[in-house]
Amino acid sequence: MSKVCTIAWVHGVVQGVGFRYSTQREAVELGLTGYARNMDDGSVEVVACGEAEQVDKLVAWLKAGGPRSARVDKVLTEPHQPGREYVNFGIRY
Repeated sequence: MSKVCTIAWVHGVVQGVGFRYSTQREAVELGLTGYARNMDDGSVEVVACGEAEQVDKLVAWLKAGGPRSARVDKVLTEPHQPGREYVNFGIRY
């Protein structure tokens, strides 16, 4: 089992609709660490670290639209090498 980290930027109607909290719930269920935070441009940045298969599941969930109240237009992802190890999946402000 390989550990990976992916950073994703989710664009669309993703702020003010509980997106970060739903993402946190999904990530915790998948056993991932990292964070979700709102960006100034209206997108949400998600860093997810854990088993590659579980990270892929979270990215697929993001691309599928996240919570029902959100509208995801696009998700951009790339591999990520965080400067620290995350102990949980948090919400940043």
